[in-house]
Amino acid sequence: MLANIPIMNFACRGARDLDLAQMNPGISGLFLLLAAAFSLPLASGNAWAQAYPARPVRIVVPFGPGGVADITARILAERLSGPLGQPVVVENRPGAGGIAASTAVAKAPADGHTLLLISNGSAVSATLFKSQPADPVADFAPISIIGYFDLVFVAKSGGPRESMAAWIARAKANPGKLNIATINPGSTQNLAAELLRMTAGIDAQIVPYKATPEVVGAVLAGDADLAVEILAPLLGQIRSGALRPLAVASARRSAFLPELPTVAESGIAGYEAASWNGLAAPAKTPAAVIERLNREVNAAVAAPEVAKRLQDLGIEPRAGTPEELRGQLVSDIAKWKAVIERAKIPLQ
Repeated sequence: MLANIPIMNFACRGARDLDLAQMNPGISGLFLLLAAAFSLPLASGNAWAQAYPARPVRIVVPFGPGGVADITARILAERLSGPLGQPVVVENRPGAGGIAASTAVAKAPADGHTLLLISNGSAVSATLFKSQPADPVADFAPISIIGYFDLVFVAKSGGPRESMAAWIARAKANPGKLNIATINPGSTQNLAAELLRMTAGIDAQIVPYKATPEVVGAVLAGDADLAVEILAPLLGQIRSGALRPLAVASARRSAFLPELPTVAESGIAGYEAASWNGLAAPAKTPAAVIERLNREVNAAVAAPEVAKRLQDLGIEPRAGTPEELRGQLVSDIAKWKAVIERAKIPLQ
């Protein structure tokens, strides 16, 4: 008997079309229960969307104040406060490869009021550390990428005026004699150099330094034959002629140096390394809240004044879907895991 009841038609027709009083009481009760069950998820989602946010929103940043990631988060927070109708504040929790920040957010209530500035560093830490209290994929709900910032290979302007392809050829002709300067082992820059050695098949020494100024100093002094670093802090010296760029590490040319080829265009097929940042929430955050945040982040990044401020930091503004952020994270974890294992970088 129940199989013949057009339940979906009931759901589509208004109550005015149904004379429930003439129905069997049991059937009438079943209909009401089913109608309530069908409407509950939608009502719940709408309730979350309407009530969110109920208090200030925190963006936890795994780096100290004043860096590119911190400034990016503050630009975004300032822009989001208006449409969200609540203050959006930045909390810095540096150290331990971002573990302190990610753990704090993963343990926070999954209601969209505590968010994480996630980055390519999160992908590196997933493999570089022996254990992590929070899994960067399983314990977070991705919201959106915010932007990308390029890595660039540079040499001293007074050195041999060669392309990236010519530098690789010279390294192959002189195994073990050339070196590449980067910041500390396990950084994206350091792993980008390791990836170059592997994909290009060269025997070059990678020399780590504590900070970017030391890397630049080594190149200018002739102590390093090549260096890889984030493009933004080097743009001034590149434009002044002190440093000569050979190639960008990303998959496509940089908007800041559009005439400069990529490493892949220089003959190292398949090479790609990039830095990026994005926004994520605790894993069980309601879908309606994630959708709201994704919509607001995309609108913020597209705003001309926000895009201009990000570009001034050397960031290419590029928001997207939660799925795109998850894909970027998963892909980078697999890539850097292979590099770390092959380079035999000690786990921390």
